[in-house]
Amino acid sequence: MRTNILFITADDMEGTTPGVFGGAGDVTPALDMLAAEGMIFGRAHVAVAVCQPSRSAIMTGLWPHRNGAEGFEPIHDGVPVLTEKLAEVGYVTGILGKVNHLQPVERFGWDTVVEMRELGLGRDPGRYAAETARFLANTDGRPWFLMVNAHDPHRPFHGADDERRAFGDAAAAIPRPSKVFSPDGPAATPPAYLPDLPEVRQEYAEYLSSARRCDDVVGAVLGELEASGEAESTLVVFLSDNGMAFPFSKANCYLQSTRTPLIVRWPGVVAAGSIEGDRFLTMLDLFPTFCEAAGVEAGDIDGESLVPVLQGSPSLPARTHVVTVFHETAGKGRYEMRCVQDARHGYIWNGWADDETDYRAENMAGLTWPAMVEAADRDEAIAARVGFYLKRRREELYDLRADPAGLHDLSNDPRSAAALAAARRALRTWMTETSDPLLELYDAHTGGAASAAKG
Repeated sequence: MRTNILFITADDMEGTTPGVFGGAGDVTPALDMLAAEGMIFGRAHVAVAVCQPSRSAIMTGLWPHRNGAEGFEPIHDGVPVLTEKLAEVGYVTGILGKVNHLQPVERFGWDTVVEMRELGLGRDPGRYAAETARFLANTDGRPWFLMVNAHDPHRPFHGADDERRAFGDAAAAIPRPSKVFSPDGPAATPPAYLPDLPEVRQEYAEYLSSARRCDDVVGAVLGELEASGEAESTLVVFLSDNGMAFPFSKANCYLQSTRTPLIVRWPGVVAAGSIEGDRFLTMLDLFPTFCEAAGVEAGDIDGESLVPVLQGSPSLPARTHVVTVFHETAGKGRYEMRCVQDARHGYIWNGWADDETDYRAENMAGLTWPAMVEAADRDEAIAARVGFYLKRRREELYDLRADPAGLHDLSNDPRSAAALAAARRALRTWMTETSDPLLELYDAHTGGAASAAKG
């Protein structure tokens, strides 16, 4: 009997938001319970921190420059997709929400498609539950793959001024989260990479409320799975497609940009309450993992199956680092970035940085960025952060043990020269192996070919 697969995604949830990943304990009770029944991963990263490219990479198992979806465009013709592989062995497939963020839609061959507006703008737990139940009731005894995509906690956040502007009268019909957070509460203290300003606390509290509603969706969907009687034969995977839509997170290559709260529950395979805190994972690994669970060959892709990890194999060599990338914003702004993170350092190459170009992205909408710009007039530290965000250095290097928020760039520190050189070599090796089209530019910026020869 083949394994069913329930793949649940959040939209723009920070990797440390769920309680089990260090967030406030009352934001994500359903996710925390799912984690208690499965395995969590402390070093799981999406390939690229913006939604459509991230999802396209997951569903093809290929880096964006290899599948064609570097930004908000379709994958290349001929690129295999996960649903095709699963259909080959008889799977029924369905998708709830974020349908148009996998292009071209017809290539994925979904048997069931439920759009955002049929799901309370992607924010109604009751609608997700009903559509999940309908899908499960119509699989005719065949194995199934259901991709459930919550639209929370994507902007506009619950209670935000722009919620009605974005959704019009339909906003009034969106359910409230089961818990709404106050900017005055301790949970609303912003992450260390953001300044603790009143407007930032307000927006972060709104984000947390939306994250709670995403958790409500997860709980509702898992409840329907349990009611169907198929939970014991179902592999459940939860993650976020990228970090939250705030400055220094989404649409970048920082630690908080790409780290995702990966949770896997697989009865009879994964030991309940397991923690994998050391192994670096790229979410390209999910394609071959799903294929192996379904008993189908993955083909020539960039990821590696996690099934041995999930089974607790002690003999597997662990990745010593992970690579992440960025190409293009939702507004078609081109900001090429590449990143290598290991257990100690995070290194970023900003191929776009030229001392003239300003960075602009959707993470600068809302309350936080304008508040930072205003505060820059009276606070030198915030002014420095604002200036740095707009015009990056060509390279950045952070000691992620001492400075996980990435506040202190060490790329020009002579004491970090060895770490910088090692990261450059690791990135150049990856660019060579994956035929990154920017390798020549990278070499021009860093002397990469000469450095690699010396290394």
